[in-house]
Amino acid sequence: MRYFARLAYRGTRYFGWQRQPNQISIQEKIEETLQILLRQQVEVTGCGRTDTGVHAADYVLHFDLEDELPDQFLRRLNSLLPPDIVFYSVNPVHPEAHARFDAVSRSYEYHMSGIKDPFREDTVWIYRFFDKLDPLKLQQSASLLLDYEEFFPFCKSNTDVQTMKCKLSRSEWILSDDKKSAVYHVTSDRFLRGMIRLIVGMSISVASGKLSIEQVKNALETQSRLIDAVSVPSQGLFLRDIQYPFF
Repeated sequence: MRYFARLAYRGTRYFGWQRQPNQISIQEKIEETLQILLRQQVEVTGCGRTDTGVHAADYVLHFDLEDELPDQFLRRLNSLLPPDIVFYSVNPVHPEAHARFDAVSRSYEYHMSGIKDPFREDTVWIYRFFDKLDPLKLQQSASLLLDYEEFFPFCKSNTDVQTMKCKLSRSEWILSDDKKSAVYHVTSDRFLRGMIRLIVGMSISVASGKLSIEQVKNALETQSRLIDAVSVPSQGLFLRDIQYPFF
């Protein structure tokens, strides 16, 4: 039987989602815990890869079992997992359902603040020049992306993807009422490696006057690198709201 699971994790102390040698990952920790609980080796397939330090408020994975899940599976699994990983639901699905390839959209949020907060240092990026940003330019830089379908300027170098095409359906900044913090919201059918952190860096460069909207347009139209591209830190980034036609 194939099962889909919804979960969340705080990525601070992990080297991303995917298993890798000599580094602790979310995938490795989950597979080890499932093996302890189910007394068999279980491989999980995630809806995507998150980088080191990136969080997931909503994540979906699938795994296969010959037998049905044991009683109190969810409760027992969460009791064995570390506090920074939690499973919310586990449900049987069609045997060919795929957590990665069947997802029709994914959303990310990037949290940024101008106020130092010792209780959120791992989940928000503190940008000390936040009050110098132009809110109008910040929004213009984000909404501009909705006019394009290819995003080479916002993909890390040395990537092995075959296409730079992404269908963005949302790209906007939401400022707090006191104008001292902001969250970038973006939704697409897929994302490129490092894409959101480069987009946020671009928005900040535009809003601080270091980069013009025309320069961003030119990079998108010519599919070329931005001059002095900036990738913001990972701790403010959250994956959330993975959508499927059947789940």
